[in-house]
Amino acid sequence: MRQGKWFLNGLLAAGLGVMLSSAATGAMAQDEIKIGEINSYSLLPAFTEPYRKGWQLAVEEVNAKGGVNGKKLVVISKDDAGKPADAQTAANELVSKEGVAMLAGTFLSNIGLAVSDFAKQKKVFFLAAEPLTDAITWEKGNKYTFRLRPSNYMQAAMLVEEAAKLPAKKWATVAPNYEYGQSAVGVFKKLLSAKRPDIQWVEAQWPPLGKIDAGPVVQALAQANPDAILNVEFGGDLVKFVREGNTRGLFKNRAVVSFLTGEPEYLDALKDEAPTGWIVTGYPWYDIKTPEHAAFLKAYQDKYKDYPRLGSIVGYETIKAAAAILAKANSTDPEKLIAAAEGIKLPSPFGEITFRKIDHQSTLGAFVGKTAVKDGKGVMVDSVYRNGADYLPSDAEVEKLRPKS
Repeated sequence: MRQGKWFLNGLLAAGLGVMLSSAATGAMAQDEIKIGEINSYSLLPAFTEPYRKGWQLAVEEVNAKGGVNGKKLVVISKDDAGKPADAQTAANELVSKEGVAMLAGTFLSNIGLAVSDFAKQKKVFFLAAEPLTDAITWEKGNKYTFRLRPSNYMQAAMLVEEAAKLPAKKWATVAPNYEYGQSAVGVFKKLLSAKRPDIQWVEAQWPPLGKIDAGPVVQALAQANPDAILNVEFGGDLVKFVREGNTRGLFKNRAVVSFLTGEPEYLDALKDEAPTGWIVTGYPWYDIKTPEHAAFLKAYQDKYKDYPRLGSIVGYETIKAAAAILAKANSTDPEKLIAAAEGIKLPSPFGEITFRKIDHQSTLGAFVGKTAVKDGKGVMVDSVYRNGADYLPSDAEVEKLRPKS
């Protein structure tokens, strides 16, 4: 009998412990708002590690000011390894198991589109941080997806503004053969040809992402003998392309216009091999003198004892935007988040931005300038900030591009 009594008491105590633990977990969950973040950390560390530092800084700042409507902001992060299927699996786990209020992040355009499709099917709010394809807000846009970074169209329009001034008539292109590269080349050609009907496109090289064989690519471009080259390569492929191009004299007395090459992530890797005189978009953190950027730069350097990359800006502003949308909605209901996000105005290290109602594209801009080498390191010079709002098509054009539903 005594043994039975002890056993019963033990069961009661264990049951009470489980109840108390569950109650504590429930209370904690009610005091938190979770964001599910996905990115290609293992595939693209040069960009994604500064990006992670940026969003971690933003989370700290949000929570230091009381969180979101009094609730602690928590980010649960997953690595998609550069695979769309892995990204969709991660999104499903974040929503079904972790109970996140929204999804955020992604880098590669094909992965951004995969997560956007998941968000549409599951009716989950998705704030795309980095993917640049125009399709994510236009041809394949949906009500649940918003995008932070300036799109291919926006960056192409900024670069075309400068490229159209060049005397070059014969152009060649080189870009990674996947969604981002195809989209960037397509819109650049369309916009430049509209401004300069005299231009001829004499060569196009499409190396696979992450697997460029730079020798044959450079040789094919040289044989076409263009007056100018559009480059869309980035990361390790860019380093190989520039190195081989320098060796073979591809860039000598030839204009080059290049997406993204002015970002520290890519100039740093080139070191003193960085090209000079390329017209690029990028992030000259050392030359930006605005109060908004100065505050961000100080906070970032104080925390990490390092300078920011563009990824740092993207990660930071992604979480700041997400927190502002959650606070305005005062809810985690996707429909209320959408209503809060459409037309919202936000501060950023680059100045005020807006998420447009018509296509859910933010008006975050980019810097346009030229590449140079200083103290054995690639830098951007003569840079000017271009407001993203000034480089978007008319509402009538967007309505033709974007699905009605």
